[in-house]
Amino acid sequence: MKNDLDLARVINAFEELEFEQRTTTNLENARNQAQMRTYLQSLDFSLRRLKILQETINDLVEDKQAELIRQEKIQTYKSKIINLSRQYNISYQDVLNIMLKLK
Repeated sequence: MKNDLDLARVINAFEELEFEQRTTTNLENARNQAQMRTYLQSLDFSLRRLKILQETINDLVEDKQAELIRQEKIQTYKSKIINLSRQYNISYQDVLNIMLKLK
């Protein structure tokens, strides 16, 4: 019985180790800074490649932030059109049509 418990503990330990290795050596599973750092270290990039990666990530972050701001502005604009349609008791499409005519 004791051997069965020891064997079960060993199997559980190996399963936990395998899970940890899977989650820290695969970028898709990296959910925090430590896991991403472990993954990036496993790539063994030179300083030059790390700097290129850093520049690329900075560009991607800027693009993502700009896209979020754009979406927020569009949503605000849509809300204003909805409020106009309510204020004048006309449909959303009618407000858009009037705006097109005024353009």
